[in-house]
Amino acid sequence: MSENQQQWTETIESSHSLFDLKLAEVWRYKDLVYMFVKRDFISSFKQTVLGPVWFFINPIFTTAVYLIVFGNIANLSTDGAPKILFYLAGVTLWNYFSACLTGTSNVFTGNAAIFGKVYFPRLVMPLSIVISNLMRFGVQMLLFIGAFLYFYFKGEVHPNIWILATPFLIVLMAAFALGMGMIFSSLTTKYRDIQMLLSFGVSLFMYVTPVIYPLSALPEKLRTIAYYNPLSGIFECFKYAWLGVGDFSAWMLVISTVIIFILLAIGTVVFNKVEKSFMDTV
Repeated sequence: MSENQQQWTETIESSHSLFDLKLAEVWRYKDLVYMFVKRDFISSFKQTVLGPVWFFINPIFTTAVYLIVFGNIANLSTDGAPKILFYLAGVTLWNYFSACLTGTSNVFTGNAAIFGKVYFPRLVMPLSIVISNLMRFGVQMLLFIGAFLYFYFKGEVHPNIWILATPFLIVLMAAFALGMGMIFSSLTTKYRDIQMLLSFGVSLFMYVTPVIYPLSALPEKLRTIAYYNPLSGIFECFKYAWLGVGDFSAWMLVISTVIIFILLAIGTVVFNKVEKSFMDTV
């Protein structure tokens, strides 16, 4: 066959733009994304007694612990919102973010065997993790909405128009977790102990994020610093939208959006750079 007659269905190149996410190529592999999402969903509850019921048990028990420790013993402020609903809102959002971050941060080391045998866009793997966790988040969000409706009809919460921004807040959380996850995943190909540091860091990060307390409970100086935590604007906006409480302004969400997309761009550059040679170091 002459050179002009050869038609390749796929071309694998080592050189490409560091900012190129290859989204068109990822779209062609959408069936693979679906398979990974399905695999993650099934493997999470394989050989378990309660199965998907764990989606509800985790936030319920976590909320109960926060209610006892931080609500009753420490007596932290909730800006007048029902304590159960306040903690459930924080737990629902935090569970999604932390699951996405820890999952995507292990992409290279956890899937080296697959990456070394077959080619597909590497971005497929972290995207599938974000999507599979979105399914869990959706179930837990139903639990939150059920509790929200109870307190709403009792007249104890006062939602507002910002509730329409909820999908955007979820996208921001996913983008933040994806960006940071790609950075940490790339670093762990050479420095394995970063994975252990990340596990501790995620737990610590929760306490500098307004999950169990409102920003209004912080001193003025700490509150100003907290504005530059990308999750602060997201959590405060969510609680303000659904519960009608919180120290929230649109400027906080602007800051969060800018920082998140900068980190996502950095994560993209690092991820694309490392994926070319990570098999040599992993």
